[in-house]
Order: sequence, then C-alpha cells, then structure tokens
Amino acid sequence: MTLQLTGIHHLTAITANAPQNLAFYTRVLGLRLVKKTVNQDDTTAYHLFYADGLASPGTDLTFFDWPVARERRGTHSISRTGLRVANTETLAWWKARFAETKVKAGDIREIGGRATLDFEDGEGQRFRLTADDTGEPSHPWEKSPVPAEHQIKGLGPIELSVPDIRNTEIVLTEVMNMRRTSPYAAPDGPGDVQVFSMGDGGPAAELHVAVQPDLPPAHQGAGAVHHVAFRAPDAEMLRAWTERLHGFRIPSSGEVERYYFRSLYFREPNGILFEIATDGPGFAVDEPLETLGESLSLPPFLEPRRAQIEARLKPLA
Repeated sequence: MTLQLTGIHHLTAITANAPQNLAFYTRVLGLRLVKKTVNQDDTTAYHLFYADGLASPGTDLTFFDWPVARERRGTHSISRTGLRVANTETLAWWKARFAETKVKAGDIREIGGRATLDFEDGEGQRFRLTADDTGEPSHPWEKSPVPAEHQIKGLGPIELSVPDIRNTEIVLTEVMNMRRTSPYAAPDGPGDVQVFSMGDGGPAAELHVAVQPDLPPAHQGAGAVHHVAFRAPDAEMLRAWTERLHGFRIPSSGEVERYYFRSLYFREPNGILFEIATDGPGFAVDEPLETLGESLSLPPFLEPRRAQIEARLKPLA
C-alpha cells in the first residue's frame, strides 16, 4: 500500500500584533481561538491557534507573534492561504462582510474551476476563500459572530510560489506521493499553476504551485506564512514518513513532540518549510473542549516555567 498524506493539517503564519490578530480572526473571520500557548522554541512569543468549533485537524490557522517588519513578497514562499466555505452564496456574503468591515478584498471569480474570493488581513497576509462543494461536513462554532452556514470550513488549497518546479515536483510526487492533477491558468499573471492532490483529493487536500521565476526571493515577516503542515493519521504513519524521508536522504528534524500532535519538519528543494503532523491527540488533551483557548495552555515540559513565561507575555486584550 502506498503511503498517503490525507490533506492539509494546519498552516502557521507570522503576526507582529497579537491583539489585532486575535480581533481579526475571531471577530471578523469568526474563527474560534482553540489554543492560546507559546512558541515551544521561543517562549517569549505567543502561538495562537484558530480553528472550527471542534478544533478539527485541517482547520487550524496558527500564528507566531514576533516583533518583525512586514514580509517582502516574492518566490520561494507560501504565497496564498486557502480557506474553504460552503458555496458561492457564502462567497457573496463574505464579499459584503469585507466591504462592511473595510477588509481589502477582490471580486468573486472562477479560478481553477472553482468560485473564489481573494482578501488580505491587516498585515497583508494573502487569502483565498474557495467554494467547496464536496459535501465535507463542517463543525460551526456556536459563539462565532458569523452565521453557521457562512462560517469557514477549514484550510485549502494552499499556494506556493517557486522559481523552478522541477525538483519540487519530484519531492511532491515521488517522495510525498501526491498526484499531479489538472493545472489552470494563473489568474494574475502569465503561466500555469500546477495542482498536486493528496488522499481523496478535493480543495482540503490540494497544493497549488505557481512557477514565478521573475520574482525576487521572499523575505519572511509579518503577513508571511512560516510553514504548511500535512496530515498523517497517527504516530505509526508519522514514523513511516520519517523512515521514508531518511530513505530518500532528505534532511529532516526527526520526530518532534508538540504535545497536541507529533511533527516532522523538512524543506522542499526551493527552501519552503514543510511539516507532517498527526491528527491527534488534539487540543482537548489539556483543557475541556468547551473552554478551549480561554486560558494560557503550556505543554508539560514548560509548565514548571509558567510564572516566568506569563510574566514576559503581553496581554492580548
């Protein structure tokens, strides 16, 4: 049996303004703050996780809070974050909401055979809402300011920008076992966007790769994406992926215990950081599902340092 990733697990981006970030993603986009914790490698920084009502894998949009300048856009980067919604009627609802809340947004248009709506957050992170008609169930958050039928269902597709796709395609297809599916014309420039699918496919399990050799290299900052993570069902599958990368002599982090999931990190040939993460144990491992995100959560190995860590964090409110 061929080893398969099952879709997008989470996407982690960078903010330089955690209070503004919290307000936008919960009050404007209506996502649920499901985990308020710290960057495990830099405990002076918040790590905020937003997701659907059940904190489901594949819905996590997360942020490191670092005092950095804005991103310099370019290639060698994750250039656009996809978010899925129910249908074209919901896209029209969001178009009106963005106008009301003064969010920078484009027009509803068809891209790659699906209805979409592009927008940016206050720090310039680029997003694309995509109408997802696959019938995948959603798990609305009952306290969201967004009506249940219009809430964001989850992540995908995710878009990369690379100057040369050849080695990246080898890793995606021959190492990560993704399938190359129908490309489409780049909506805002020359060339095509190549589509790679995982598992059962569909927008929750697609990586879109734009070849843009004329762009300068990106420089990460506020508004940039730090990495994208792909789903492995459990620790056994993650071990299989660790062995597979080793077999291909691809340098990696080895397995890392993140408490809410286990992770494996590596860079594809254009330098973009990938992660493979397990679906479990999930965000309810250390606090009740009903009160996720309401207090600062720390993994057990950081708990003895709670007083020190809390003293160095700025209030979010």
